[in-house]
Order: sequence, then C-alpha cells, then structure tokens
Amino acid sequence: MSVSLTDWEKKAKEQQKANKQFLQKMQHRKGKGVEKHLPGLHEEAFSQIDCLQCAGCCKTISPRFKTPDIKRISKHLGLRESVFIETYLRLDEDGDYVVKRSPCPFLGEDNYCGIYDVRPGDCHNYPYTDSYEFFKRPNTTLLNSTICPAVFYVLERLKSIIK
Repeated sequence: MSVSLTDWEKKAKEQQKANKQFLQKMQHRKGKGVEKHLPGLHEEAFSQIDCLQCAGCCKTISPRFKTPDIKRISKHLGLRESVFIETYLRLDEDGDYVVKRSPCPFLGEDNYCGIYDVRPGDCHNYPYTDSYEFFKRPNTTLLNSTICPAVFYVLERLKSIIK
C-alpha cells in the first residue's frame, strides 16, 4: 500500500468514523498482541513517507515543552529559560507549555527543524506509530491520522491485518 501525499488527507477525513471504531476495538484487544505489528508498520510507513515533504505536525500542532526540554533548548539557543518561554511558549488549557502559534517557530521553509538535535521529547516520539501509545490514546491517534500520513498509513495497514 502506498499513501500519496496528494490524497491521504481526504481519505483520512473520510475514514474518521471507521478509524474511530477500529481504535475503540483495539482498546479491548489490549494484551492480545496487536501492538507487535507496530514497529514493523512504523518502519514500512517511513520507508515510503518523507516527513520533509509534509511537516504537517510542525505546521498544525505543538508538542509539550517539559522542563528538561526547556532547559536543553534554552541552553542550545543561548537564552535564559525565562526569555525562551516568554518569546516562544504559552501555557495551554492543561497547564503545559506549547508554542504560541503554528507553524512551529523552529520550522524552516525547507521543513527542516532548526532545533532538531535538541527538540522536545514529544517531537522525538511523534507520531507514536511504533509503540502502544498508538492505542493508548485513541482520540490523539485519530486526530494524528488527519495530520500525519504515517499515522493514516499504519491505521490502514492495521485494519487490513486485524479483521
């Protein structure tokens, strides 16, 4: 299966109801080995999808910036933590630091991340297609399927494997 960046978004939106039902079903299959498929499907997806062609995550959602992230990035940028926070971050409704606006201020026009080597943990782990987090937070996975072609790809492949 190949996911084209020209049509996956439309298909992801059309599949929202089916994907929601599938993810709910997977919640009840916990411990039945479903997650064993994720690392292979993750590798398969990223062998076909180039994040630099998309950068949907960086353009639409923000990672959480936890204290270690703030310390590491501030040091990398040569800023005091308070200046980094004041310049780039805000508190969201959950009390987490996130970027003030989208797209991410560290995203370059070429879709490269300006702080890639010190990026937040959420960025490093995104899109969670290789771990049980994929099933643990079905609402987030459902949203991510409309943001990231790899998430949509893994969902579609899982639906064909797990019937």
